Amino acid sequence: MIERTAREALVRLANQFPVVGVTGPRQSGKTTLCQAVFPEKRYISLDNAGTRSIAESNPLDFINAFPEGAIIDEAQKVPGLFDALKEHVDLAPYSPGKFILTGSSQFRLRENMTESLAGRAAFLKLLPFTTKELELAGLLPEDPYDLIFNGQYPPLYDNEKRYDRFDWYENYIETYLDLDVKEQIKDANLPTFKKFITACALRSGQLLSLDGLANDIGISHPTAKSWLNILERSFIVHLLEPDSKSLNKALVKTPKLFFVDTGLLCHLLRMETKSDLLLSESKGAIVETFAVAELLKQKLNQGRSPYLTYYRDVKGFEVDTIADWKHTFAIEVKSSNGPESKLAGNARKYAGLRNSVEGNEHTRSVVFYMGDLTMNINGTDYVSWKDWGSFLN
Repeated sequence: MIERTAREALVRLANQFPVVGVTGPRQSGKTTLCQAVFPEKRYISLDNAGTRSIAESNPLDFINAFPEGAIIDEAQKVPGLFDALKEHVDLAPYSPGKFILTGSSQFRLRENMTESLAGRAAFLKLLPFTTKELELAGLLPEDPYDLIFNGQYPPLYDNEKRYDRFDWYENYIETYLDLDVKEQIKDANLPTFKKFITACALRSGQLLSLDGLANDIGISHPTAKSWLNILERSFIVHLLEPDSKSLNKALVKTPKLFFVDTGLLCHLLRMETKSDLLLSESKGAIVETFAVAELLKQKLNQGRSPYLTYYRDVKGFEVDTIADWKHTFAIEVKSSNGPESKLAGNARKYAGLRNSVEGNEHTRSVVFYMGDLTMNINGTDYVSWKDWGSFLN
């Protein structure tokens, strides 16, 4: 099993809250992580019809049957379980980390936990593998474009299953539509929703235009907004909000759209080989998507909010990503293989403006590039693609 960085955060949350929910996209390794962190806990899957029937008949008795707690998979399939968990937690002695809940339907799991277990439960969001996790497992390819093209979902790195990349993504999309999206929209709209996902893929790394999406697919603006919310809540896409630090400039206030996994993105863009990616006009946007995903994973694996934005003023001056972490990092993402000084121009300008306005040296300029060495040149950090998800601390 590949060691997950999120393990430490899961343990930390389980040492504080009676119930912890592990959410994330399908096939991101949620159940595997929970079983690895809590091997002593009973594992209960409500996918099993018999077990589900028992839980539905008397949820509180079902919960009380596990005095030492349990990992409950597909918990959302028995909605009554959440009120029973609330009653059990309120009446029993305080016992942090007693129940760990996972589920493939993120909508219902989070909704039920939020409604019934407010103040009693914490959430950990688990995304697909990071570059660092793959590197430590000896599975990181030498060519970054192999990684970007293949994506980072755990099943694709399972040597026993040996999935074909194309077949796996085809099945992933159909399963996502059948089991997740069907809960949210009418069956008759599923083919149009599938076109909507592809339309979003064409815009990864770009400013979001709901009107443009709606017009391209032939749906209303409210429908496009609702469907985008479904993609975001199910961890297919992430919206990068604009920076709130104006620096005395008029700013663009539209979010940027990014996919969470570049392998799925490349599949939706009908790229059949790595060469298709390398020759694509979208290569730069896909590389930027990869960078944002790695930054997201770094913070979510710590159980923290990402605090990622981007900066763009109305005159077109832009910095790809701003990470307001221990320091503020102004990050430019480039598909160049070499750490050229000109790549850092916008990042250095932003850092200088912000440090001047705030009267400190808190903001640093960073360039994410596709080379193999991480180095500092004249005060700017040039970060290898291998370190994008672990460099900023």
